[in-house]
Amino acid sequence: MGKKFRTIKVYCQKCDTILYEYHKDKPGHLLKCYQDRIKEDYTNGDLRCPNCGEEFAREAVIHAKPANKIIQNKVYIKG
Repeated sequence: MGKKFRTIKVYCQKCDTILYEYHKDKPGHLLKCYQDRIKEDYTNGDLRCPNCGEEFAREAVIHAKPANKIIQNKVYIKG
């Protein structure tokens, strides 16, 4: 039995540009994005908004998996 995911869209707080489509498994705030759950990446892979250049995350390893740790108040989600 696989985990249940919901697909959310992650947007830049500053300019409303879409950054990711992400498979989120738990309710609540978005604190991190595991890289293997990013369905669609609209960035250049440098953890900056492609439109305004705002840094929205930092690379991290969480539970032995590569992840992007979200910087507070840099993104919002829909979905």
